[in-house]
Amino acid sequence: MSLPVGRLGLGTVQFGHEYGISNRTGKVPPNAVAAILLSARSLGMSVLDTAIAYGESERVLGAVGLDGWRVVTKLPRAGEDACAEDEVQRAIAASLDRLGVRRLYGVLLHHSGDLLTDAGEAFYRGLLAEREAGRVERIGISIYDPSELDDLWPHYRIDLVQAPLNVLDRRLVRSGWMERLTQAGVAIHVRSLFLQGLLLMPPERRPRYFSRWTSAFERWERWCATEGYSPIEGCLAAVLGYDCIECAIVGVENVAQLEEIAGAATRVRAEAPIDLAIDGRELLEPWRWELQ
Repeated sequence: MSLPVGRLGLGTVQFGHEYGISNRTGKVPPNAVAAILLSARSLGMSVLDTAIAYGESERVLGAVGLDGWRVVTKLPRAGEDACAEDEVQRAIAASLDRLGVRRLYGVLLHHSGDLLTDAGEAFYRGLLAEREAGRVERIGISIYDPSELDDLWPHYRIDLVQAPLNVLDRRLVRSGWMERLTQAGVAIHVRSLFLQGLLLMPPERRPRYFSRWTSAFERWERWCATEGYSPIEGCLAAVLGYDCIECAIVGVENVAQLEEIAGAATRVRAEAPIDLAIDGRELLEPWRWELQ
């Protein structure tokens, strides 16, 4: 049993920013972006995940050309004057122009809590209008924790949710929200499979901040050794058993990394047990890391 490479999506934050705790090369240059996209399409990948907040990512992608790609982008945090629906429409129009496409597969709110502000209903109406006009196929939200859905779900109906999921972070499953979203027909995209590369780092390179979770990392490493998995294969095994996941997003810095991930996806045969998961948002949410 293996994870079809076509279910992998390509994350693009590295195309606009220096991103990731294990990143040693900085922002990916445009010529390397072109090579990565060409290789990804040849491997059967079709989903690109980007955002207005990812620096020049949208513009770089548009310059390369996106024929055949299904693009998901994210709107930035709402400003004080975000109550006007046309602000959403202007932002989407600008993304379409930068990306050089006529239609987006998905548009997400980068900060789901924007829907709970005074501007929330107008923001949502703007998204609905773009979907009705045919410029967007699916509308939705990007979340850090499934608890965000508890407050939003009674008030808003969405088509797409992007959430973190990895061998240590199974909150989407444990909370019951993966099943609820699936039953409601909501597309699920997952990210942070490698936890910004932390799960791929050897113990000696892991920053001291993470020492309090040493036992969790050791359990994970022992399981990989028992299964004969590389760290990449073990990470992919954390999404293997969830057929309801439409797309698992991975970020790479070069073609060699992409090909390594794609090759690992074809070798995964056993699902990572859920008891490897832990609680602790200080580890599971990278924006909380205190590395200085």
